[in-house]
Amino acid sequence: MSDPEVRIEATDLRRKFEARVAVDGLTLRVTAGEIYGLVGPDAAGKTTTLRMLAGLLDPSGGSVRLIGLDPFGKDASFREALGYMPQEYSLYGDLTVAENLAFYGEMFCLPRDAYRQRRERLLGITRLAEFKDRRAEALSGGMYKKLALACALLHEPKVLLLDEPTNGVDPVSRREFWDLLHEFLSEGMAIVFATPNMDEAARCHRVGLLFEGKLLEEGQPSKMLEAFHDPVFRVRGERAKVAAALEKQPGVLAFTPAGAELRVVVRRGDEQAVVSALSGLGAQTSPVTASFEELFLTRVHERVEAKPEEKIAS
Repeated sequence: MSDPEVRIEATDLRRKFEARVAVDGLTLRVTAGEIYGLVGPDAAGKTTTLRMLAGLLDPSGGSVRLIGLDPFGKDASFREALGYMPQEYSLYGDLTVAENLAFYGEMFCLPRDAYRQRRERLLGITRLAEFKDRRAEALSGGMYKKLALACALLHEPKVLLLDEPTNGVDPVSRREFWDLLHEFLSEGMAIVFATPNMDEAARCHRVGLLFEGKLLEEGQPSKMLEAFHDPVFRVRGERAKVAAALEKQPGVLAFTPAGAELRVVVRRGDEQAVVSALSGLGAQTSPVTASFEELFLTRVHERVEAKPEEKIAS
């Protein structure tokens, strides 16, 4: 789209729980036909953000617009445009697949013909048609998530908010879940996909890296990695000794285990000092391409170094 339609807009969004700050000045925009990944670890503020976007939690400051409407205003018509899939299990376990869909159809006040047409389409693309008489509590994790997604999509929302929808799902079901999302993107839906999994960032059109309520960086995943210039090394050696040496090196921004090796992010310009220190331990180093996880860990390190006195929690 040359002039994409903004479906979600948050400006300087804030939320406090007594003395704790869960979301701290977050600003983002999501357009029609776009998947925006809100990527961060537990307690980053993802769930709090989604609940404010959905109008379920009053912000302490800032503003939210969903299809141009204020979720906290008197006009409740935005709810017709909103689909929300919370992190916790939200279906009725003692109801079957068909009964859960029927319940949501009634809740959304769908006309009978529209409901039947949409139900059949969703059962087909989720491949749940043959399981429509199975209770939700008897579904596998992946099937349950697909049913929850089908219920959220039943009224054909323009905006879809997903809170860690693929957690606990096997790799095959995760891929199928993403295939389902792309099925609806072509129809102009705007999706916010909250996840702690860095590997899912590459599946999004844009991502925002969230940590302790702050948006650390935002952009297209590929361009974010292209702009990441701190060198990364694969290190082979005695892990305990290598890790202890890395802890003492001020130029080390992050390091993570990778099988029997370590992957180390070094501040640009400090490569020689770090490599020399590791060589003195008999460790072997070789440069590698940075991963999205290493980008995120580096941004977290920079955040902590910049404001070590701040204690923000979600």
